[in-house]
Amino acid sequence: MTDAERLDALEMRIAYQDEIIEDLNKTVVAQWKEIERLTREFAMLSDRMARAEEGVGSDPADEPPPPHY
Repeated sequence: MTDAERLDALEMRIAYQDEIIEDLNKTVVAQWKEIERLTREFAMLSDRMARAEEGVGSDPADEPPPPHY
């Protein structure tokens, strides 16, 4: 293998690696956006759950007994 062939092979490998790195970067960015969206949604749902728990009586013994027929 001549020096020119070796250089061509190395340049092809570098070009391929650059393409793979760019694809991986796009994947990481997309995953990060999804993580941020899920984090916001989780926070919203946690707040809703906390408000719902506040609205419900904490102790069932505090409720009046149901009427009996």
